[in-house]
Amino acid sequence: MAEEQMPPNEEFFERRKAKRSSGNGADPGDSNSGNSGNSGLAGGVHANANFEDPYNLRREMTPAEPFPLGALGEILGAAACAIIDKVQCPDAIAAGSVLAVASLAAQTHADIVLPAPKEARPLSFYFVTVAVSGERKSSADRIALRPIEKHEDNLAVIYRADLVAYECAKQAFDVAVGRARKTKGGRVVVEAAIKAVGEPPEKPLLPILTCTEPTLEGLHKLFAVGQPSLGLFSDEGGSFIGGYAMSDDNRLKTASGLSSSWDGKTVRRVRGGDGVIVLPGRRLALHLMAQPDVASVMLSDVMLQEQGFLSRVFVASPTSTIGTRLQRVLRPGTEAALGQYFARILHILESPPPLVPGTQNELDPRPLEFDGEATKRWLEFADYVEGMMKVGKPLEPIRGFASKLAEHAARVAGVLTIIENLSAEVVSCATLERAIEIVEFYATEALRLFEASASSPEMRQAQKLLKWLQTSWTEPLIGLSVIYQFGPNSIRDAETAKSAVAILENHGWLKRCLGAQIVNGKPVKEAWLIVGRA
Repeated sequence: MAEEQMPPNEEFFERRKAKRSSGNGADPGDSNSGNSGNSGLAGGVHANANFEDPYNLRREMTPAEPFPLGALGEILGAAACAIIDKVQCPDAIAAGSVLAVASLAAQTHADIVLPAPKEARPLSFYFVTVAVSGERKSSADRIALRPIEKHEDNLAVIYRADLVAYECAKQAFDVAVGRARKTKGGRVVVEAAIKAVGEPPEKPLLPILTCTEPTLEGLHKLFAVGQPSLGLFSDEGGSFIGGYAMSDDNRLKTASGLSSSWDGKTVRRVRGGDGVIVLPGRRLALHLMAQPDVASVMLSDVMLQEQGFLSRVFVASPTSTIGTRLQRVLRPGTEAALGQYFARILHILESPPPLVPGTQNELDPRPLEFDGEATKRWLEFADYVEGMMKVGKPLEPIRGFASKLAEHAARVAGVLTIIENLSAEVVSCATLERAIEIVEFYATEALRLFEASASSPEMRQAQKLLKWLQTSWTEPLIGLSVIYQFGPNSIRDAETAKSAVAILENHGWLKRCLGAQIVNGKPVKEAWLIVGRA
């Protein structure tokens, strides 16, 4: 019987799987080559510590696929190309920036209705863009965010005027209530007098659309008194990833809260000091730009994987353009494309959002559905993705992300539709095809990053110890007793610490010293030189 031809989507993933398998992803720990070295310390360095340069604990990644810029459409695609032309940044940086801004604008107006189950989902995207310093992440994001900043400026002007009016109305209200309380008569008479004053004036909403490193509680408080659609955007994502919100004590809580916002669930908080906060109809977009070492802290976090936060995130780590960015004249049409993008995003932001009647900042997005042809195509894609998650199939390693891939495609299709036609009521099959092309790119990125970061629990502990040595320990030497006492909590037992030290020694990050040494002011029998530490 002739071999059955693979469906288009399966060909896509199989082709990329084969390409990755032929790459240079060998584990550097399998190599024993190297040159001898000597630290010059008293007692010398053990002869086995013969690496001139340390090996990376993570596998080298295969090159990134090109981002399908054409799938973004005339407005977003042209804007991404214009940012690339103007800034000379990697394609996925520009694409992620414009898509995140598009999500922030579109999520206010509509929810996408999935064909199965028949449920509405927010048009919210979460992005993590990984790139080294110097890739011009900030420059690209600054251009993409211009319509957001302009809208915030416009809101601030309105806010200042409304705040003056509010304060006058509030003072008048307080005076009127005070007089009503002095009304002579019983409770019923006084109560009627107070009711006759009317409702208190509403304080104007804070003119803030984005924040960079909020705590979960701070984000919820902003939702209570600010705009119903917010963006957690930062071109220095390390400040959030390494900050209070993602600390060991708060990481699970923050991840759960962000996951709930992505799902569009009502914010519910009960705190002794703040009381009860119930906030339906809020939307959150997220885009964090971070350097590889910082991003790996989040992306390799087992708890974030198991909790499901990472399955909601589009991650991209594009190939560097550093060294190729020669000076040149901008292409014709670059500024025009940016102007068109600016005008369209600003128009959507300034269009009154659908609100629940009687509320100031509770969104009531309209449902956006697929047309008949798009519904059939989405169901086919969802079935193909399900098959791809079987054991031995291409998407098995990223089942968490893949399980939401069809929903991701629906959300992307919804955002593309709203950007191109704010009043649209249905999503076409052609738009869905473009969305599928975009999410397939992020699926290949997820696979590529998974393969590069896949490691044993022992290797992850070694990575954690290395990070601690590089960021928290200042002396040139380290000993086991210091790790037991001051090291990361999960490495303070003898077995784990010795295993982590052995891995770092094998990879050239630590070099064993001969003879007794002084570490942390105390003599120790065993000590290691931290490579690169003076």
